[in-house]
Amino acid sequence: QVQLVESGGGLVQAGGSLRLSCAASGRTFRNYVMGWFRQAPGNEREFVAANSRSGGSTDYADSVKGRFTITRDNAKNTGYLQMNSLKPEDTAVYYCAQGGGWLEKSSSEYDYWGQGTQVTVSS
Repeated sequence: QVQLVESGGGLVQAGGSLRLSCAASGRTFRNYVMGWFRQAPGNEREFVAANSRSGGSTDYADSVKGRFTITRDNAKNTGYLQMNSLKPEDTAVYYCAQGGGWLEKSSSEYDYWGQGTQVTVSS
């Protein structure tokens, strides 16, 4: 079965950095778009970033452009989200997801999800 496992979350001060990883198994990783979403308490799950099957195309939410970078290593079946210049408003549970579309911003376009990893940014 398909499994996505996130890691790398934690507590960081504002201005700091974290790198999230998403290890995938169960189907051919390079055949699927990867997305990152986040959900803060009381809020809906929101799009953060996505990259194409090759990793050559990316898309970002306006709130993270210039600070976050999405990459993937198809040889390792792993995706990454490098988060720099973190702000308290970035605090959320971060989820990786796989989908069969293009650089989709809607969570409904992704069919497999990880369990999430908590990112907390203190002021």
